[in-house]
Amino acid sequence: MAEANVATQGGILGWVERTGNKLPDPVFIFFYLIIALVAISVLCAALGVSAFHPTQIDEASGGALRIEAVSLLAADNIQRLWVEMPKTFTHFHPLGYVLVVMLGAGVAERSGFFAAGMAKAVKGAPVSLLTPVVALVAMLGNHAADAGYVVLIPLAGILFAAAGRHPLAGIAAAFAGVSGGFSANISPGQLDALLFGITEEAVNASALDPSWTANIAGNWYFITAMTVIYLPIIWYVTDKVIEPRLGAWTGGSSTGAKTADLSPDPTAEDGELAAKGLRAAGLASLFVAGLWVAMVFAPGTPLVNEAACLAEDGTRIPDCSIHTELGPLYQSLVAAFFLLFLFAGWAYGRATGAIKNHRDLIEMMAESMKDMGYYLVLAFAAAHFVAMFGWSNLGLITAVHGAAGIQATGLPLPLVLGLMVIFAAILNLFVGSASAKWALLAPILVPMLMLLGISPEGATAAYRVGDSATNIITPLMVYFPLILVFAQRWQKDFGIGGLTAMMLPYSVWLLISGVLLIVAWIYLGIPLGPDAPVSYELPSAGG
Repeated sequence: MAEANVATQGGILGWVERTGNKLPDPVFIFFYLIIALVAISVLCAALGVSAFHPTQIDEASGGALRIEAVSLLAADNIQRLWVEMPKTFTHFHPLGYVLVVMLGAGVAERSGFFAAGMAKAVKGAPVSLLTPVVALVAMLGNHAADAGYVVLIPLAGILFAAAGRHPLAGIAAAFAGVSGGFSANISPGQLDALLFGITEEAVNASALDPSWTANIAGNWYFITAMTVIYLPIIWYVTDKVIEPRLGAWTGGSSTGAKTADLSPDPTAEDGELAAKGLRAAGLASLFVAGLWVAMVFAPGTPLVNEAACLAEDGTRIPDCSIHTELGPLYQSLVAAFFLLFLFAGWAYGRATGAIKNHRDLIEMMAESMKDMGYYLVLAFAAAHFVAMFGWSNLGLITAVHGAAGIQATGLPLPLVLGLMVIFAAILNLFVGSASAKWALLAPILVPMLMLLGISPEGATAAYRVGDSATNIITPLMVYFPLILVFAQRWQKDFGIGGLTAMMLPYSVWLLISGVLLIVAWIYLGIPLGPDAPVSYELPSAGG
């Protein structure tokens, strides 16, 4: 049924779908870009393309160091490519961050903890607050990765129907929260680890600031604000725009399937068992949280670097931020989320019987790594693209000239960032992977914005706004066909055009509000997270 709708889809949506379907897999996009990069590097090296490094001094002349384009076909770069290939891959920062978090998240997902937690939160919602609760749990559910799509979205349709409301409105609200609000949350998680790993790689490749390191809490305040703003938008669009257009729900479904058939909800069969598991998971979560608190406040704390704010004579440096001392804490959050998901999932599984012994636990962790197989292939291609971009010096040269060009236009910097958000949103229609798009854009956008006075955290925040808003209107998003199947269970003739049209108001309002949010945030200079200012100042030249 879905294929028939694809074939007849016309207009702009049909053009987007046909164009996107012609694009190769993101892995091959990176390989094609590498080939193009090699050719461009040879041409730029022959033409003598160059730029002056903003922070490094030429010891011979005493002036700014001239950075020249380097051919990737030069003998030393060819040698570097083959000799350092294992290092290039394994030292790709997002790889370690994501794999560590996913070792724990895989247990939490496979034990049923994520699914049970979301189902419990939504099922307990009053009818009058059903929409905002569904939307909120959906946004928070991005920590649960696939579980948000395969559990919460069909469950939302069931709950709306049970409340006498149109089930497609529930599916729309949950889809808008899980996917349109993909970056919104009240705490950092695996997405932050992934994006900031790429950001750190881009900063390192530019050599603008060798001392900068990623902090996965660097967008914490911003993504919390996104949650606060997106929630009423999804609520309003669902109740005032989408549901009135769908009309009154008269009951029934296209398949006659029972609730348990429509949703893999582990609480459907034995609520007491799931409740017992959730209590155990809660205690495990408190244990991990307590462990991290102890490592911050107990004597001899390993997660506080008190020496960071001390001068050589032992006196405290004036105006030294507490966040400087808490650097180890922020950098430990990847490990914290690993243990949080691992212990909570393990406790839930032991209580419900999903994990009977340590072999079950190890098997779940191994299965989560199997699911990362495609990501490993993508990371291999992305790692070499980013690395070779740095070897050629084209990333830094492009950033320097791009920053100068933006300054010459006289456009306010917040407006520039808003335009970048829109560009990312348009690109998202054709390249669905968040990591693939950021690996493409970060090597240029991150250093360019650093030269304009915007921190790497600010560049990452701007990107994630654009990356989320159009997820829900592109058929190229990997879960789009699955959402269509969920909708067709309630309305047999519901097609891709209907789903896209239903989600378009969410996309428009999420994009508008996201652009306004990032513009206002940059204009006001509000910190994006702990020790993550919006503004950025390059290290002094030669320093």
